[in-house]
Amino acid sequence: QVQLVESGGGLVQPGGSLRLSCSDAESGRAFNSYTLGWFRQAPGKEREFVAAIRPAGENTYYADSVRGRFTISRDKPNYRVYLQMNNLKPEDTAVYYCAGSGSRIIVSAIRMPQMYNYWGQGTQVTVSS
Repeated sequence: QVQLVESGGGLVQPGGSLRLSCSDAESGRAFNSYTLGWFRQAPGKEREFVAAIRPAGENTYYADSVRGRFTISRDKPNYRVYLQMNNLKPEDTAVYYCAGSGSRIIVSAIRMPQMYNYWGQGTQVTVSS
């Protein structure tokens, strides 16, 4: 049973930073074999891709809206994935979800939420002065 758990959300002023964390309380080593992604959903909007990372961490992918501000990374010894978010903007306000896939995802599909079969409950990020 895969259980992804996110943490690190909160309220931050524009220009500030947050680091989100995601771990799997159950699968342990299997977590390191997943392609992992971060998605977000703002009120009244569809869930959108933010970033993704391959199992070995050799490739990362970003939405244009966050490239250069956000960094996805994974801590394999501790079975975690992080999303470092810098220079946050009010439009980054959303519930952020960690997602995982045990199957390889082709590059053209890596931004599609339907390609991920494991999801966390989400953590709220609010950027406001």
